[in-house]
Amino acid sequence: MRKSRFTDEQIVAMLREAERDSVAAVAKRQGVSEQAIYTWRKRFGAFGIDDVRRLRQLEAENAKLKKLVAERDLEIDVMKEIAAKKW
Repeated sequence: MRKSRFTDEQIVAMLREAERDSVAAVAKRQGVSEQAIYTWRKRFGAFGIDDVRRLRQLEAENAKLKKLVAERDLEIDVMKEIAAKKW
């Protein structure tokens, strides 16, 4: 997935600006398409900047936990194979 050139906080700031002004004006001022703003609105619509930071932390923690579970499952499979060969 392509990395955005804007941080999540910047995106939320643009969305708050789009609430006060027209989407077309904000898009032109920021150098993005109107469709990008509508897409971001779907994703970050009701979020504040603090919410976005917390979401990013939770996503990172979730990825870390998924990796740990995958490693643990692999270890369990290896142990099962070893136990099956001995008997």
